[in-house]
Amino acid sequence: MLEPSKLSNPCDPAQFGFSTTAELKDLTEIIGQLRATDAVRFGAGIRHDGYNLFVLGSAGMGKRSLVRQLLQEKAVCENKPADWCYINNFAQPHKPCMLKLPHGRGGELQQHMDRLINYLRSAVPAIFESDEFRAKAKAIQKAFGELQEHALLQLKAEAEARGVGLLQTPDGFVFSPLRGNEVISPDEYAKLPEQERTYIEATIVELQEHLENIFSHLPQWRRERSERMRQLNREMMLMTVVHMLDELRGLYSDLPDVLAYFDAVQEDMVNHVDDFRKQEETVSLSGMSIITHQTFHNYQINVLVTNGKDTGAPILGEDNPTYSNLLGRVEYIAQMGALVTDFMLIKPGALHRANGGYLLLDVRKVMMQPFAWEGLKRALQSRQIRIESPGQMYSLISTVSLEPEPVPLDIKIVLFGDRLFYYLLQEYDPDFNTLFKVAADFEEHIERSNESHLLYARLIATLVRRDALLPFDRDAVARVIEYSARLAGDSGKLSMHMRSITDLLHESGYWARQAGRSVVTADNIQQAIGAQIRRQDRVREQLYEAILRDTLMIDTQGAVTGQVNGLAVIQLGSFVFAQPSRITATTRFGKGELINIEREVKLSGAIHSKGILILSAFLASRYARDQPLSLSASLVFEQSYGMIDGDSASLAELCALLSNLADVPVKQSLAITGSVNQFGQAQAIGMVNEKIEGFFDICVARGLTGDQGVIIPAANVRHLMLRQDVIAAAATGRFHVYAIGTIDQAIALLTGLPAGSIDGDGRYPPGSISCRVAARLGELADIGKSLLQK
Repeated sequence: MLEPSKLSNPCDPAQFGFSTTAELKDLTEIIGQLRATDAVRFGAGIRHDGYNLFVLGSAGMGKRSLVRQLLQEKAVCENKPADWCYINNFAQPHKPCMLKLPHGRGGELQQHMDRLINYLRSAVPAIFESDEFRAKAKAIQKAFGELQEHALLQLKAEAEARGVGLLQTPDGFVFSPLRGNEVISPDEYAKLPEQERTYIEATIVELQEHLENIFSHLPQWRRERSERMRQLNREMMLMTVVHMLDELRGLYSDLPDVLAYFDAVQEDMVNHVDDFRKQEETVSLSGMSIITHQTFHNYQINVLVTNGKDTGAPILGEDNPTYSNLLGRVEYIAQMGALVTDFMLIKPGALHRANGGYLLLDVRKVMMQPFAWEGLKRALQSRQIRIESPGQMYSLISTVSLEPEPVPLDIKIVLFGDRLFYYLLQEYDPDFNTLFKVAADFEEHIERSNESHLLYARLIATLVRRDALLPFDRDAVARVIEYSARLAGDSGKLSMHMRSITDLLHESGYWARQAGRSVVTADNIQQAIGAQIRRQDRVREQLYEAILRDTLMIDTQGAVTGQVNGLAVIQLGSFVFAQPSRITATTRFGKGELINIEREVKLSGAIHSKGILILSAFLASRYARDQPLSLSASLVFEQSYGMIDGDSASLAELCALLSNLADVPVKQSLAITGSVNQFGQAQAIGMVNEKIEGFFDICVARGLTGDQGVIIPAANVRHLMLRQDVIAAAATGRFHVYAIGTIDQAIALLTGLPAGSIDGDGRYPPGSISCRVAARLGELADIGKSLLQK
């Protein structure tokens, strides 16, 4: 029987040298996670392909905040990442160009181009309305007018010299014979000699050819005039643009790519000077004004990512890691019933924003989004971010869209997830091991010591100040540490599940304020723990009520052969409790079969079925070495209507079997839990505190007699962190906890008879449990032999 001092490992408040947590300094170091912190620092520091991080651990441990803290220490010393912009590709507009700029320069370039556009918006129309432009345009028009007029005058003079006049009529130019300076009338022309008429007609034909020759040059002269006008427009535009762009070239003289962009802008502006002479066209549709002609849109800068205000490398998280949220997207605008887009509608993804730094992702959320995991891997493998829709990526659609130039990728991805995800990806994804080479495995628990107690107290003080809670006194801190050990399921360890600890601090602070206190005490901690249980124990309360009403048959007094009180654990979300279960065994002549009734009806898990087979092996190795095991036995959890798994009931099942074979009753005032191996050794199980308290609550409700208790494996003693009411009952002798190492010790406690050890002659002491079992198995073996002889 265990002493009350063994039933818990209390934290002594006297070890603390403070009165409240207000006197403690904040905790700056990370406690108990040396392996994980070394891995994170290594993964963040190494700059080779594939050394991205996967942070393993259960949810609620504070992994993300701890990793972010470690990364911030490194990121603040790193260079700021570059700004990334998309600019118009004037040669191929459907393939926007990428522009890399030093941090902060992307926004500056965008502002400078906007100012240039605003200036040209007013300056260009004014230039083409100026007297200088009008004079030059008039001179060009006059020059080409004089050229046409001079050619016609020469033709007219030549015609008059040959007696033919050039007349202009509403229908065009015509030739007519002259006499002196007068045109000959048709009647007079008819009276002329035939020879003279022949000469005039030949002359007119020749002159007509000359006129047609002049007219054939008119389109060319008009084209030359138009070209001269265009050249004038270009010269006037160039004169205006060069002045402004030269100022910008001086500001960006250290960036060759920007200078090349300015050259392309200058050439395009000069080539499209006519666009600057007209305003943007708009139409009104259903009360909305829609721009139908973007005059200056092509010269804007789409600043995809800028890091001008941040210091060091960026550390970003993405809570909704869809494909487009990770890799970016091209948006569309509906105009006049059609979807249109351009390079200004390219939107960045989380990879763009975190480029040059660190991106924190939840692996479960990434895996749940279609195409997101494959898109992330493709970006890491190619080391570039290519913006394309999944339809384009998988060739599902063939519509015309933008093809932005890929952005070079330099990033550290930090994935957070349960260990199950990590090992499944390692096993089934061939790319995973080459992309995520660093695993940061967070400890679930840390060792308890006076030093860790003080560090935990500083952790509590840090959380209290961060969340603006009332200070905690030393007794409250000690109670939180005890709760943490109970949460860890080990009296020698402390839980690192920060979410549970933080919730307890918040709720304790609430109850302290409700009581009008200025400091949180241990009573408030206990009140918060009790309230947490109360909010979730409806099902437990109903099950216990069924036991107390004998609807579920559980005895806590008396003795019954082949019947043992086992302890089953039920977990509903985060709430875990234990329920006593009646385990019964029957035996008869057979062929060595142990029938697990739960398995027969498919209500037994694999581990539970394994435990039943171990019982068969134990019986055969101990009692039937030299004879057949002529036994058929049945084991069952009575009134159990759901799945049963685990081997923590195998010790109880073996005791029920031995009780039935020996025909010795088992004390129902005791419950037992534990696993057993083929050699009869008791093995540790989980949830030992909940199991003891579950049976204790039933015994308390029926009345403690001083005979009741729970038998546990000795290996579980270090896990005990029982409630104070259980410890108090044990201290007064009203309830007991027994620790055993073998099945022999367990059956002796349950029956009150010695188990018995085999002597040199292969016999067991008379009256012992083993002697009775061996005798019964011998009887069954004799029955088998007699049947064979017949």
